Formats: sequence, C-alpha cells, structure tokens
Amino acid sequence: MKINDKNAICLAGEFAVLSQLALLGYDANMTLGHTKGVDILVSNPRTNRMCRLEVKTKLRKSDKQVSKSKIFGTAIGGWVMAQKHEAVTDPSIFYCFVIIREAKKKFRFFIIPSRVVARYVREEHRHWLKAKKKEGKKVKPNDMRTLRIGFRKNKYVIATPTAEKYEDKWDLGS
Repeated sequence: MKINDKNAICLAGEFAVLSQLALLGYDANMTLGHTKGVDILVSNPRTNRMCRLEVKTKLRKSDKQVSKSKIFGTAIGGWVMAQKHEAVTDPSIFYCFVIIREAKKKFRFFIIPSRVVARYVREEHRHWLKAKKKEGKKVKPNDMRTLRIGFRKNKYVIATPTAEKYEDKWDLGS
C-alpha cells in the first residue's frame, strides 16, 4: 500500500515515537489539535522530569535515499522548519526527526535538543541568504527553514547535527 496522506505520515511518526518512549519506561501522551505547539508530553517516572517533544516525520522509499544540497551537502534528511524554531531554546523541549522507510516499514529516530535545532536553522538560513546573494539572486525574507541531519564523515559549511550523534538518543536530558 502506498502512503500519500501527509497527515497519516505525521501521525505514524508520532505513534512510533510514543511506542519507543513506552518501551523505554517513559510516561508519554500525545497532545491533540493543530495549534498545540508540541506533539508529545513526556514524563520520566524515575526522575520526575517533564519534557516536551515535537515530532517531524518524512517518508523514504529506500534506505539509500539521502538529501542533497549544492550549498549544504549530503544529509540523511532535511525537515522543513519555520523561523519561530530559531528562538526555541528551552532545555525541556526536544525534536524527534523520524524517517519511515516505506519498503521495510521501519523507523529511524533522531532526538535533538531545541537549542541545537535553533542554532542550526538560524545559521542555515543566514548562510542560505548569503549564498543566494553571492550568486546574484534576489531573495525575499521568508519563514521557511530546513533542519538537516548530516554524517560525521562529511564536511559542512556550518555545524550540522549528525546521524551518529543523535540517532536513538532517548535520554531526553535526564
């Protein structure tokens, strides 16, 4: 069955994250609604620490599929973010970037603290603007940003979160 419904993909990612959290002993609940600002509320019963998790999901056709950018290089994936994410640096907020591998119905999870995401999307957008101006292109200010997750072995023009550092990092700062 081919999945084309973006809402179904997002929900699948959120439920997959919930299942991982449950297996790891966290108490986690999905929030409801479209203006909620966070997808999952998480409590660690061992430490009584609470955190919030925003889930971003993408569907991939194969394990070998990567994202390529002339400016930013090769990455395991690029997730669309907004300008508002540049300011989110709360130590209790994490982002879980999910890749669903369609062929195998398997998931990959990359859990990144909000401060790392904020720094990256801010620097990414600045560098993108600078690169476009250098090419002689006129760009209008916009709200769109991209979070890329790279590979440790690659060199990047800005500090890029890597798959090796953030894949399956479920400690959520506890």
